[in-house]
Amino acid sequence: MPAAQPRIVLQFVGMGLIWGSSFLFMKVALTGVSFGQVAWTRIMLGALTLGIIALVTRARLPRRPIIWFHFTVIAVTFCVVPYLLFAWAEQYISSSLASILNAVTPITTAVLATLAFRVEKLNLGQVLGVLLGMVGVLVIVAPWQVGTLLGDWRGQLACLGAVTCYGFALGYLRKFLAPYKVPSITSAFMYIGLAAAIMAVLTPIVAWHPVSLDLWVVLSLVGLGVLGTGVVYIWNMNVLTAWGPTATSGVTYVTPVVGVVLGVLLLQESLSWHEPLGAVLVFVGILLTQQRIRLHRGTVA
Repeated sequence: MPAAQPRIVLQFVGMGLIWGSSFLFMKVALTGVSFGQVAWTRIMLGALTLGIIALVTRARLPRRPIIWFHFTVIAVTFCVVPYLLFAWAEQYISSSLASILNAVTPITTAVLATLAFRVEKLNLGQVLGVLLGMVGVLVIVAPWQVGTLLGDWRGQLACLGAVTCYGFALGYLRKFLAPYKVPSITSAFMYIGLAAAIMAVLTPIVAWHPVSLDLWVVLSLVGLGVLGTGVVYIWNMNVLTAWGPTATSGVTYVTPVVGVVLGVLLLQESLSWHEPLGAVLVFVGILLTQQRIRLHRGTVA
């Protein structure tokens, strides 16, 4: 078990609270700005925050062009595209459902890390976890419901597209960038900073729309950008260093709980029976893919 240093425990809890709250922040922000402006502001504020931290800590940027290329790929697949997809999705589905679908990320990561990038091998238990996770997603999406067929499927499909991007980016990061051993602060600033540069170019397309700002919209955008796309990455680095990747990945179980609770309590969102049931199946699938539940040691290439 990881050492229970109070500072690290607080940062771990903070990660779960902030990342879980990001779905609420997006939903509130959408009442005053477009989905493109939500993603644009989030990335710009995150890049500004991490840039200040990198400057204070005197982080050095890599010089090799190939590293910049790889970080550009990560910027697109880990930030620009999924942030746009999640913001767009919440126009059609609840923040609670979006937070549940976000929890599928470990499943897509396991599949792509194994099949696309060949950086991992899955044993029988992990394969079962992937399959169980897929069944859980099907239960959450509920294709048998009329509402899903008439429109809700668009938001759910966008969320699944976003978590597939996350899975691709994490596999790509491990295969192509891990060998360079770029420090965590530098890495976070690189891909979010490059994402900000891409968004700056896309400003006339994604962010040039009328806005209707009030205090809650502004606070939501600041929370989403400064905290959810900035400070929390430093906390994640500290927890990762202290506890290691397996324990740190436990935040995956915290964020959807926070997202659902906030959506229900503050936005009066409701859940159908199949959504928490599907979430339970996904979480069991995650436990299997992360080998917290083991069957035996056979592997599948």
